[in-house]
Amino acid sequence: MSATTNDVVAAEIAAEQEHVDRVYTELAKAAERTDLVHAEGLARGQTDRPGTGDPREEEVVRFFERDALVFSANKRRASLEIQHEGLVFGRLDLQHDVADPQGQAREVRYIGRLGVRDDDYEPLVVDWRAPAAAPFYQATPVDPLGVIRRRVLRCQGEQVVGIEDDLMVADPPDDIVVVGDGALMAALTRSRGARMRDIVATIQEHQDQAIRAPARGVTEITGGPGTGKTVVALHRAAYLLYSDRRRYEGGGVLVVGPSAAYTAYIERVLPSLGEDSVALRSLGDVVAGMTATRNDPPATATIKGSLRIRALLAQLARQPIPDAPTILRLFVLGHAVRLEQRDLDRARSQVLRRHHRNSAYDAAVQALAEIAWEQVQHGEKAEFVDRFADANDVETFMRQWWRPLDPRELLLWLADESFVSRLGGLDQGEAGLLAESYQEALRTGEWSVADAALVDDLHARLGDVVDLPSEERGFYEIDLLDDASQYGLAALRLGVRERPAAAQDDEDGKRPAVADPDATASERISGDPMTKLLAGRIGSGEEYAHMLIDEAQDLSPMQWRMLGRRGRWASWTVVGDLAQSSWSHLEESAAAREEAFGSLVRRSFHMDTNYRNAREIFTLAADLIREHVPDADIPKAVRETGHDPVEITSQDVVSAVQEAVTELLGQVDGQVAVIAPSRWRARLAQVPALGARVVLSDPLSTKGLEYDATVVVDPDQIVAESPGGVRILYVVLTRAAHRMTVVRPA
Repeated sequence: MSATTNDVVAAEIAAEQEHVDRVYTELAKAAERTDLVHAEGLARGQTDRPGTGDPREEEVVRFFERDALVFSANKRRASLEIQHEGLVFGRLDLQHDVADPQGQAREVRYIGRLGVRDDDYEPLVVDWRAPAAAPFYQATPVDPLGVIRRRVLRCQGEQVVGIEDDLMVADPPDDIVVVGDGALMAALTRSRGARMRDIVATIQEHQDQAIRAPARGVTEITGGPGTGKTVVALHRAAYLLYSDRRRYEGGGVLVVGPSAAYTAYIERVLPSLGEDSVALRSLGDVVAGMTATRNDPPATATIKGSLRIRALLAQLARQPIPDAPTILRLFVLGHAVRLEQRDLDRARSQVLRRHHRNSAYDAAVQALAEIAWEQVQHGEKAEFVDRFADANDVETFMRQWWRPLDPRELLLWLADESFVSRLGGLDQGEAGLLAESYQEALRTGEWSVADAALVDDLHARLGDVVDLPSEERGFYEIDLLDDASQYGLAALRLGVRERPAAAQDDEDGKRPAVADPDATASERISGDPMTKLLAGRIGSGEEYAHMLIDEAQDLSPMQWRMLGRRGRWASWTVVGDLAQSSWSHLEESAAAREEAFGSLVRRSFHMDTNYRNAREIFTLAADLIREHVPDADIPKAVRETGHDPVEITSQDVVSAVQEAVTELLGQVDGQVAVIAPSRWRARLAQVPALGARVVLSDPLSTKGLEYDATVVVDPDQIVAESPGGVRILYVVLTRAAHRMTVVRPA
């Protein structure tokens, strides 16, 4: 770059810095005003009355005003702090057909993360979601929308460090300077960090159309790897909250991604766009009160995800509690009553036809009373039924026979293979796989991701866990015994099915060792698998005003049903690519998805440009997927690096990976990911080269993520162990932006 060019760029940056400085000055004033509002709010809550008596009416009003002012001030303060970094990122130079009252036909409009005005209420920065900012994203040389030049400002803190221009007209005015090679290509060549890139300054026209699409109904965003589907969807969530805050902030926006790694990757993107009121969940976290991160083997995940499992769950929800009493004997008004197993089964069946199990305690008592009356039929029926219901023996019996059931507890009953077989609906091999999964849960204390949808289904059948009517206490009972945890007693849950022998024995067939006697009670409790599995309480599914589902092609039919319960009245944004699916039975999943959407209007936006992968990398991935999925949606990669992927075959895979990582760290500035199947990950975790800039990941956890470079280990084994097979390898091969090395065992 010549000295003259450098001088021009420096002058342009200095001019932009002058405006940015003015913006931050106004921002400081806004912060001062916020502090004053906060202080005023606190002052409103002061009272000169000592004591703890009931407040007067005027004091109640002041307390309300205090809370409102302090809440508003804190929210504004948080917004100002979040948006401080890189607040101004764009500028538009527009030419209007009609001059304004001052005779000016030219307008300069700055675009940023937050709207900022000066003391005269003139706009210094336009919020990127406002209609006035739309030309920044929608203008093209074919249809410039009055835009002469679009400029992207690159800032570090409050300092402008770079600019990139896109010219929208063939013959710009003489005073318009064009700097750089274009904002998009400049952004694409930069390094990938540990969190998702914020593309708010480089949104393209076709992406902006999806972001600003009508709110109602279902908006589907499709496209191959690297097309920006996820960040477009996240920008859409921020736009919806801006355009109709009362609806979407009041009703809630839920963003669901494929894994905990994904949610950690994107969690800072939305706040940087001006929104922090979105619930962000992985598929294992959707059910309130439950967290699941373990992945089942493909065959087991298929069983749990298919709608066939619903028949088994329906039977499971109607089963008697395994350790509950099987006979009820008592005297009522001098008459002996004996209810056998068949009588109890009959009562349970009658009640469950009309009631959720956990809310049917009184109905169950009534059903038992009716059957008992059939045996006696002497005297007044009403009196008999009342006496039966009030009997201490009945209350004691009911607390075991009809106690509230946690849906997670029912799933753990399935650790018994013979019990699973008796429920029906699965063949012997499938019953064994299902039982093995829950034996694994009892060993590790970890639910699988697929279990969340089953817990949600069972919760819908059982209802909320409710507390039974309190028993009358004797004078000798001590309140402190309510908190048994202080005595080291864990998981006091009546009737939890005993762990099967397979889950109780260790790998050598011996009983597990006794817990460390020196461990504290809380340590023993927190380490107990059963306690971990049943911690907390499953709540009713919260419903939302908008549902954003990423990697939607991976969802099983049962997971679609789980999400459908939360989106009955919602609008939806759905992001996916069938060629990257880890769920094989696509027709069944598509039917469940349509059921979740109901009669909502559908609209679709297709992203066809790969902004992530260098063309050399994507060509390898595209050739692979075309061979196995001929109709795959293949986007066009727009960037070349001149570096083809490196393929290595070695007898010493670990050493080959170490050498590849060391080389890549010297070639790229950002993150390097080593993506390996389970058979290699434990050994690779010990590789010294895996430092701060290196991530070791399983194939499924890379969905939605991107890195500067990747080392893909043992592709054939990735295909063999992954649900979706070659489709998951396609995902893995499209995570690298600049460099990729593939290591195969000899």
